[in-house]
Amino acid sequence: MDTHFAAGNVKAILGPTNTGKTHYAVERLLAHRTGMIGLPLRLLAREVYQRLVERVGVGAVALVTGEERIAPKNARYWVATVEAMPTNFSVECVAIDEIQTATHLDRGHVFTDRILNARGTHETLLLGAATMAPIIAALLPDAEIIHRPRFSQLTYVGSKKITRQPRRSAIVAFSTNEVYAIAELIRRQRGGAAVVMGALSPRTRNAQVELYENGEVDFLVATDAIGMGLNLDINHVAFAADMKFDGKQMRPLIPAEFAQIAGRAGRHTKDGTFGVTGGVEPFSDELAQQLETHEFEPIKILQWRNSNLNFASFQLLQQSLDVRADHPKLTNVPVAKDQQALEFLMRHPDIGPKNGKAITQLAWDCALIPDYRNISPAQHGEIIATIFLNLEQNETISEDWIAEQVRFCDNDQGEIDTLSNRIKQIRTWTYVANRKNWLKDPTYWREKTNEIENTLSDALHKRLTQRFIDRRTSVLMRHLRDKQMTAPEISQSGEVSLEGQTIGSIEGFRFTLSSQDGGETKNLRSAASVAIAPEIKKRAEKVSDSPNDEFVLTADGLIRWRGEVIAELAPGDEVLAPRLIILADESLTGPDLGAVQDRLDLWLRHAINTQLEQLIALKEPAELEGTARGVAFRLSESLGVIPRAEIADEVKVLDQDVRAIMRKMGVKFGAYHIYLPLSLKPAPREIALILWALKNGGVRQPGVRELPQIILSGRTSIDVDPEIAKELYEIAGFKVTGNRAVRVDILERLADLIRPLIAFDPKRNQDTPPEGAADGNGFRVTVEMTSLLGCAGEEFSTVLKSLGYKVTRTPIEAKPEEAATETETVEAANNNEPQTEAVAESGEKVAAKVVAETEEPQFDEVWQPAGRRNNNAHHGKKRDQNRNQFAKGKKDGNKGNKKHNQQKRPNKPAHKPKPIDPDSPFAALAALKK
Repeated sequence: MDTHFAAGNVKAILGPTNTGKTHYAVERLLAHRTGMIGLPLRLLAREVYQRLVERVGVGAVALVTGEERIAPKNARYWVATVEAMPTNFSVECVAIDEIQTATHLDRGHVFTDRILNARGTHETLLLGAATMAPIIAALLPDAEIIHRPRFSQLTYVGSKKITRQPRRSAIVAFSTNEVYAIAELIRRQRGGAAVVMGALSPRTRNAQVELYENGEVDFLVATDAIGMGLNLDINHVAFAADMKFDGKQMRPLIPAEFAQIAGRAGRHTKDGTFGVTGGVEPFSDELAQQLETHEFEPIKILQWRNSNLNFASFQLLQQSLDVRADHPKLTNVPVAKDQQALEFLMRHPDIGPKNGKAITQLAWDCALIPDYRNISPAQHGEIIATIFLNLEQNETISEDWIAEQVRFCDNDQGEIDTLSNRIKQIRTWTYVANRKNWLKDPTYWREKTNEIENTLSDALHKRLTQRFIDRRTSVLMRHLRDKQMTAPEISQSGEVSLEGQTIGSIEGFRFTLSSQDGGETKNLRSAASVAIAPEIKKRAEKVSDSPNDEFVLTADGLIRWRGEVIAELAPGDEVLAPRLIILADESLTGPDLGAVQDRLDLWLRHAINTQLEQLIALKEPAELEGTARGVAFRLSESLGVIPRAEIADEVKVLDQDVRAIMRKMGVKFGAYHIYLPLSLKPAPREIALILWALKNGGVRQPGVRELPQIILSGRTSIDVDPEIAKELYEIAGFKVTGNRAVRVDILERLADLIRPLIAFDPKRNQDTPPEGAADGNGFRVTVEMTSLLGCAGEEFSTVLKSLGYKVTRTPIEAKPEEAATETETVEAANNNEPQTEAVAESGEKVAAKVVAETEEPQFDEVWQPAGRRNNNAHHGKKRDQNRNQFAKGKKDGNKGNKKHNQQKRPNKPAHKPKPIDPDSPFAALAALKK
């Protein structure tokens, strides 16, 4: 461009937002035969391009951005992003918008260069904030500075919750995650929001803005992208954040940046408001006044980098980039991303050693490829290095390589983040496709990348709409606003709908909104209350008149009426007296609520008194006194089952008369437990488990829902789940024995089976030994025992060991003659030949050997109480010998030593044996021995 211009042809049009600066520039552009305007964003460039096309036709307007190039042959007006402005021809009018961007640390130097060097042959317009006036006067003393006032007033209104923002509001945040979180909240509470971010493609952004502009949603959630000239019908701007990442660090916004965004509120002569929301602290009075009056500290310095570059070599190019600014209002920009990319190429082993003007120019062109994905410098460097080597060696980029990169992006499936990343990637290849002569068929690749970007943009818009706009709620909110809401309809299944849109359902006395995330909206509830209230009242009357069998208490502590949840239990002062909470919303109040509460309280008392009658009777038994009364009370507190060991001392002092009274009250004195057999039935055990859980950890702890199913199944023993507390098994009526839990009454029946077997003594009792009896106070496991517990083998052994028994395993020797006979029979059957005596004898030996080698050894297992001497099996013979020898020695010795023995025997007091509990497993054995 021509950098020599006549004095007075540069105009700086300065002022706050909503002053018509961009509109003025477009009008001045069209007043000339040719013109060019540079804009800060691709989104804004697209918007201005469309406005010019509407005025002068598509053939007269060109659009040039990094990723898009529309250049009709006879184009007279050029719209471009500031970085992409063509510099190889002159136009009559040049306009640069948002010139205050010259302070940006990464791209500000480009705006500074355009301010200083971009000129129209007849007129040059610099558009921006009023804070640029002093520095423009210092850099361009001949420029005419024109201040434009704002068309409307801007007023600070303080802080307000996100969900209470007024209609036609824009809520501003500075990160994608913040924008999505706010949009999600608004969708749940207010029907939905459109999303606008600078990273969106123009197609997606325009589609989202259209949702807002046509009134389908009343809220816009955006980044500071809306501060750059996007003209929207916004009444209020709310700041949900006051910190932003500027490419280098997180920092607070300066007043001028607040003003740029807040100024979007109000359109033309319509006044606007601004405020804060979320966790942002209210603005100070000073800041609020600055934003209302548009008075800010002037900009004092601009970012600058030498634009007169030397491409003779890498070293000379780098030196020219490092030239220092010679004006006090200019400062050298920190190392920008393009310069970092150049340095990466210079360090590359296949690129750095090369030199020459063409190589250096090509390297710089590659370094200018933007890093749209914000990946690491090394990753971005590898991409541009590959592009450079392709261009340097083959003059064009490999078709296969670019096809592979583009094909990776050609997929419109996935969620929002996935599609957003693909759009960022395709923007890189769109940029490459728009570079002159980089591809063999650039037209094809431009069309291909644009097609993919459009497809991805449409898919992203669809996902954003699905996630952040609830169309059902949006329809309802419009009806509420227009006072045209129709009455909701309620189906027999409880669904509540409005104009064909299901808005929720009624269960019991509660209305639940149907939304994808289960959120609730007060406005929706309000809209449905008129139809719901009569239905709730009708249901309350039905509940109050319902018989007992229509109510059910479930394992999770909920009370259901005809299958619908209407109440839940809560811990009371005592285990057997829980509280009952009606689950209802504000539709059930007053007398109707009281009637339902009374009916359910009555039902609950009846259910507990019926199922746990014996437990309640034991709490304060009139027939018992002293220790017996205490035992009864403890049994009641333990909900009908208590390990005998815990109250062994108390039980021992109970005489038979007292025990008889307690037995009449349903108490059973078992070997291992004191319990109420009737309370072990499924119905009372289930309610006992629920009541205990309410007071001890809640009904949602592991086991409270699972154990009732086991109780109802009738299983006598189960595997122990380590996730379930041991106490829960005991309350459920099971005794934990190792890794097996056995029902209490079944355990006592097992004890009844074992007791006579242990007590049986074949030397004193000539009757036929009962099945399972073993010599020496032991027993063998019988089928009856394993059937009783529903388990066998190692599982059954675990139970016995846990009960205090030990096992003796004695090998059973195989009989060779039996094995030989069996072998001979088999061989004879196979050969159909008579067996000689020699062969039979040989077969007997072989068979014995085969049996010994092939059959698993068999064992005789005898169980005895732990600690008793084992007198069984392989010790039998030695035991008899020892007994005979001892008897003989004793007889002989007593003949001569009787007197001696009497003299030697000390006079010890008579030993009083420890009393044996009459209900213990060893009581019968002791009685027989006496």
